[in-house]
Amino acid sequence: MSPGIALVAIALEALVSYPDGLYRAIGHPVTWLGRLIAWCDTNWNDERQDFEARRIRGVATVLLLLAVSLSTGFLLQAFLPALVCGILGSSLLAQRSLDSHVVAVVRALETSGIEAGRHAVSMIVGRDTRDLSEAGVSRAAIESLAENFSDGVVAPLFWMAAAGLPGAIAYKAINTADSMIGHKSDRHHAFGWAAARLDDLVNLPASRLAALWLVLAAALLPAASPAGAWRTVRRDARLHESPNAGWPESAMAGALGYRLAGPRSYEGDVEPGHWIGDGRSELGAADIRRALRLYRMACAIQAAALVLLFVLTLE
Repeated sequence: MSPGIALVAIALEALVSYPDGLYRAIGHPVTWLGRLIAWCDTNWNDERQDFEARRIRGVATVLLLLAVSLSTGFLLQAFLPALVCGILGSSLLAQRSLDSHVVAVVRALETSGIEAGRHAVSMIVGRDTRDLSEAGVSRAAIESLAENFSDGVVAPLFWMAAAGLPGAIAYKAINTADSMIGHKSDRHHAFGWAAARLDDLVNLPASRLAALWLVLAAALLPAASPAGAWRTVRRDARLHESPNAGWPESAMAGALGYRLAGPRSYEGDVEPGHWIGDGRSELGAADIRRALRLYRMACAIQAAALVLLFVLTLE
């Protein structure tokens, strides 16, 4: 286990995130992984081949990503001090940047109106946003906050604490592949099959852990309900089309008395979806701020748990 590396990473990311100047100079690990995935998609995903052939090539893509990410992680961790590995690992977390993106939606709604809010939320969700009402923008922001808490914060930190840099880099490679090729479009239904299935698997423990952190956070905040969060998780988590996203979304919905998810539009097609939670669905900027407070408390609880794990593993 590597809780020390994970502790350095989460502390540094919370303080400075990933500096814009560094991104402009050298890019970001996700963009580097994205180039490799895009190369595989362009060169290996031949639409003239049948489903099985394209699926096999998608499996090969995932195996290549794992080989590159795991070997890179092992080499870095073998030759660099733990402190430096933690600094490098901070680039794989999105705790502060997620907060900043959701705050941008709140400020846009509060200061510039619905059009600005739609634009701001379009930066963090994949659904159509051009016709969203203020309630739709607010729900989209809160749902993204909950889901990305799991796969952008809890999951990479979980794999970093469990398996050091190799685990965190491999997780990020899988998650990036899922976001790029793991959807059910005509082009990627076969080629992205392995990426989507593996992403579901590696996010399974983190999604449950994220829900737990949100339930505990609700117990420490006024006007939040840990009982409501737990009840909604047990009842509604399985209703989400994703085997993982429903856990943190239902915990947040139940804790705050919201109703999230439901039908949404992607590229002009409305996809039916179950509602999660039985509270209010007409939400606004103030409700996003409540969700942010719950998120920040959950992040603090996670950090405290990591400190405890680090202390317990000291020799």
